[in-house]
Amino acid sequence: MHYLSSFTWRARRVLETSLLSATARSVRRERLTYLSPRKLRRLETALKEVLKENVPGDIAEFGIALGGSAIILSKKANRHGRRFHGFDVFGMIPPPQSAKDGQKAKDRYKTIASGKSKGLGGELYYGYRDNLYDEVCRSFTKYGFAVDGPMVNLHKGLFENTLPAAGIKNIAFAHIDCDWYDPVSYCLNSLADRVSPRGVIMIDDYHDYEGCRAATNEFLRARPDFTFEDGENVILRRTRLNG
Repeated sequence: MHYLSSFTWRARRVLETSLLSATARSVRRERLTYLSPRKLRRLETALKEVLKENVPGDIAEFGIALGGSAIILSKKANRHGRRFHGFDVFGMIPPPQSAKDGQKAKDRYKTIASGKSKGLGGELYYGYRDNLYDEVCRSFTKYGFAVDGPMVNLHKGLFENTLPAAGIKNIAFAHIDCDWYDPVSYCLNSLADRVSPRGVIMIDDYHDYEGCRAATNEFLRARPDFTFEDGENVILRRTRLNG
């Protein structure tokens, strides 16, 4: 039974990978993303729908890590004449500070802070790298994008410092991948009124960390203009203007 389940899991993963765009398959091969093939497939499908419906606004990501999913989003945004904004501290992530984050988040951060977190494929964990911003910029260049040009912008620093200065008026699609309660809550509440009708906010860690789930649930209770679509990475879709 164990062999069969392991074989089935591998076969499913191969199938899911085959359904990804060439860019998504490439960033996975180069170990530039922590997202599973299933999450990447859901990310690409949701963005494709938003762009097909011509929902107005920019594309954004909060929590860049090694830049893999940001490159995927940038490529699709560029093809449709959309700006991409990526936000990250590009270094060691801040610790979870809310009681709503739970023990799992605290344990995870303890491992990170101890220097024992492992990177993809045995490489150095991205939070320990001295020049992560420069590494991510080089990865973007490799895929044909000029960072901080008219179409692709990476904003280094805490979200509460960089988002207000980014000059984003409308959002068509935002990917939030920042784990803990405080940053998820900040992003949701700061972006909500900028999201165009039929626009999407995708949450990566809803099923992984208590704080992310709490922030999302609180947001949904306060914002009936957003609907919830479950999945490995959940979708919040704005169905109408608030009020």
